[in-house]
Amino acid sequence: MKEHRKQFDLNDISDALDVSLSSYRAWQRGGVSDRKHLGDSQLLRTIESIHTQCKGAYGSPRIVRELRSRGLSASKARVERLMREHGIRARHKQRYKFTTDSKHGLPVAENLLVQIRCLNIKLFGTTNISIFANYLV
Repeated sequence: MKEHRKQFDLNDISDALDVSLSSYRAWQRGGVSDRKHLGDSQLLRTIESIHTQCKGAYGSPRIVRELRSRGLSASKARVERLMREHGIRARHKQRYKFTTDSKHGLPVAENLLVQIRCLNIKLFGTTNISIFANYLV
């Protein structure tokens, strides 16, 4: 690029060589970025490995934090796009399902444990009902 700079515009040369101007200028300065920049395919493999390591529990914000902790740079939008395009989704926690129906009209059995607990306190001064566990069966 340096040799042909006098003959051609720097933008045209960089387009022909498929090199960005910022990369060319960084190379001229001799600077190397301390962050690792990954292509989409490499980043996708890393995202998939993080996704399997966390058993599918991490969404894009936590995956971005994990990538940055590993020294890799990727924006949240880029991670979201790659996850969306490849069908990678975080698992959602199941909501608690109430299984007790307290609003029924059926008869309710008497609570025998409360009676044993009261008897236990009167006789022995303790609430430990494990002593009487074999008497309940």
